[in-house]
Amino acid sequence: MRSPAALRFSRLGFLQTSKRSFTSRTGTQAIFASLCCHHRFAYNFNLCASKAQRHGFKLRHDLFPIEAMDEDSVGISSFNDWDYGESDGTSGRSSYILSSSDGEDSDADIIINTTTKDADLPGSIKEHMDSSDGPLTVTADRLGVLRKGRKLRIQPGVFMNMALIAFLVVLLLLVDWCSWRIVRLPLESFFLTRPFIISAVLTSVAGYLCIPVLYSLKVHQILRKEGPVAHSSKKRTPTMGGLFFVPIGIIVARAIAGFSSVEVAGAATATLAFAAIGLLDDILSFIKNHNYGLPAWVKVFLEVAVGVWFSLWLGSANISSPYSMKMLVPLPAPLGLLYLGELLYLLLTTFCFVSMGNGINLTDGLDGLAGGTSALAFIGMSIAVLPICSDLAIFGSSMAGACVGFLLHNRYKASVFMGDTGSLALGGALAAMTACTGMFFPLFISSGIFVLEAVSVIVQVFYFKTTKYLHGSGRRLFRMAPLHHHFELCGYKEPEIVACAYVVSCILAVFAGYIGLISS
Repeated sequence: MRSPAALRFSRLGFLQTSKRSFTSRTGTQAIFASLCCHHRFAYNFNLCASKAQRHGFKLRHDLFPIEAMDEDSVGISSFNDWDYGESDGTSGRSSYILSSSDGEDSDADIIINTTTKDADLPGSIKEHMDSSDGPLTVTADRLGVLRKGRKLRIQPGVFMNMALIAFLVVLLLLVDWCSWRIVRLPLESFFLTRPFIISAVLTSVAGYLCIPVLYSLKVHQILRKEGPVAHSSKKRTPTMGGLFFVPIGIIVARAIAGFSSVEVAGAATATLAFAAIGLLDDILSFIKNHNYGLPAWVKVFLEVAVGVWFSLWLGSANISSPYSMKMLVPLPAPLGLLYLGELLYLLLTTFCFVSMGNGINLTDGLDGLAGGTSALAFIGMSIAVLPICSDLAIFGSSMAGACVGFLLHNRYKASVFMGDTGSLALGGALAAMTACTGMFFPLFISSGIFVLEAVSVIVQVFYFKTTKYLHGSGRRLFRMAPLHHHFELCGYKEPEIVACAYVVSCILAVFAGYIGLISS
């Protein structure tokens, strides 16, 4: 029977002589990895106990609580407190104890010192990494931590954008494939898909260049005080995003359709005129530091002026028409072609300009709502006008691509808003496409979301004034108008409302395109 002093010296000698053989054993490497990577005592203890018993070792439970140990029982001068963040002060190492049995005459107690300098790489002590399968053990352990602690999540805005782009590309490819049956004339390959993709790519790239400029100019969105409280976090988001995506859509359309196209030139001019009205409204809002820029009557007056000008321009311009006649409204059978005359056509054209501009402006209240629904409306109108004026179909496809490229920056949570500069411009572009071809019926179908938003505001105001006149106090039919704010206050999340609007707009766009094709 050896004395306690001799036993202590033999244990220390064992540590020096068996260091190389100890680090080469697979079971010990697993214990090293499990002890060194995690910083929770209970997890380490259970994992080490199971692996140590499997390879012939056994943890001494009486050695883990440091308070129950004295210096003579292990043969070293001192131990630090049992804390994974503490070291011994000399080598930057933490101490752990293993034993092969509980008896006093057992082989040896093993003291494992782990460095704390490589905290970012679990288990990266020199002895562990120098062994043959040490790196594999570390890699497997890190993958296990990632699998348990981190989950791959796709943001709702990204998912909706991917679904919308996939739907639009497939729809455009299908229309391009069947275009020879629709127009009964050979068209270029990817006739509508090409301008859509070019505009989308250019707009997305331009966003990365222009949005920092808007940030530096501090052109922030001015929120209305009576709006939803959840929108208070958007007050630092820059606006006037229409400054970079509307011109790209127009330029791409002019370049592909040809600068000699009269219809595209007229539609581009009307779009820029409405963009100028919106820009003036945004600038005044920024200067006055409130959400009211141009007075409502001034804005409507300017929109009516543009609508009247465009209608008069149509009467004098050389607009190509398969019917060799202007001021016609194609309707599905059995109605056929309907001639309105100059006065009625002027009134209907002006109404479309005012209603579309303000409808998209009202819809632009949630991240990605106006941009996505506008892209779908443009695609529906592009399909509808394709048999009548193929150049305007290119214009609509290019504007849809610009909206999609803008959505990459305007998705939830948005880094930029289109402002009145973009929303009024999109409304003017849709109205101009319609007035040149007479496709008023498909327009109101593809723009169903805008019509619904505008009608909700009109009904809310009318109901409030009527109940105030009858009962002395006004009542509200919706919790808040436009309609998307009503759903927001009902408890629906912003991406859910936008996703539902996308689904409805997809159906309306396809239906509008079909109505336009059978009408022409």
